Amino acid sequence: MDRRATIKDVAEAAGVGVATVSRVLSGGSASAAARERVLAAAAQLDYRPSALGRNLRQRRTGGMGLLVPDLTDTFYGQLAEGVLACARSAGEPVVLGSTGGDPEQEADLIGMLIEQSVDRLIAVPSGDAETWTPAMRAGMTVIFADRLPSQTSPDGTGPSAVGDLMALDGLPPAPPARPLDVPAVVADDRAGIRTAVRYLRGLGHKRIAFLGGPGHDGRADAFRAAVGEPVDEELIVFGTGSRDSAYAAASGLFQSRPDLSAVVAGGNVLGEAAVLAARELDLRVPKDVSLVMYDDVPWAELCSPPLTVIAQPGRDMGYRAAELVLRAGTRRARSVVLPTELIVRGSCGPRR
Repeated sequence: MDRRATIKDVAEAAGVGVATVSRVLSGGSASAAARERVLAAAAQLDYRPSALGRNLRQRRTGGMGLLVPDLTDTFYGQLAEGVLACARSAGEPVVLGSTGGDPEQEADLIGMLIEQSVDRLIAVPSGDAETWTPAMRAGMTVIFADRLPSQTSPDGTGPSAVGDLMALDGLPPAPPARPLDVPAVVADDRAGIRTAVRYLRGLGHKRIAFLGGPGHDGRADAFRAAVGEPVDEELIVFGTGSRDSAYAAASGLFQSRPDLSAVVAGGNVLGEAAVLAARELDLRVPKDVSLVMYDDVPWAELCSPPLTVIAQPGRDMGYRAAELVLRAGTRRARSVVLPTELIVRGSCGPRR
């Protein structure tokens, strides 16, 4: 018997990504040309998107998916450990995927998980609400962890790239995506950032910078609220996700604003970049610049000096997210906000 055509087969035949096929077949947005190619390829291959059809729930084979931006990131490793521990106790298999912080790659993985009839999905999202529409329409149970889908571009500076491209083409802007009604397990970013900024202010720091990356728009907003008006936007800098980009952002910040005296790094990759950039530029921590890092990871205490951190419970976050996604069939899951803690070490000192 011939092998049944898959969503990947349709994508290859149409010359588009799996994400585009998923959007077209689930009624999402796509250009007229892409839609025509996808539908023609699906007809030619006799593709039957049963995983997206009305009988989806009857075909579910169980299993849990977990999507994180970077498996080498210590915090996401801790989160994954929590998910796996809970899933193991429930006898639930887990399909693990790394999105690289790329919304297109994330959309491809979502399409593949739908094709594989995965029941439940826990994700640290990199894309926006539209990226997650196919999963919602497919009836998949989704729980977000650590953050919600972005409402801004990957660099945290404004609307999505799709809107920018439409504007360049002279088309009217697309209406903003409606926030998804999806439960999440997150840390109390606002309280954590506020506590860190107050601590630095207590040491006499006035020119405090924020170094962020993809998914950190909420932390940046918390930082703006904590420092108060007027906000110096030049002191809020974003990298694009890679370690090289984080280093470039940190180095550029230090060189463009030699007047700053403290930095809050929005994640451990950014904190590492700030330490390396400061060392390369002969900036002494904390004598020349004080540093607070979001995430408490093992190497933070081994730095010289040890880093002051905003600790969030990564393993507990993963475990709670897995509990929510496993219980979702019996009752409506409610979002969970976990506390953060400022752990003071040696990387902050009085303003020079």
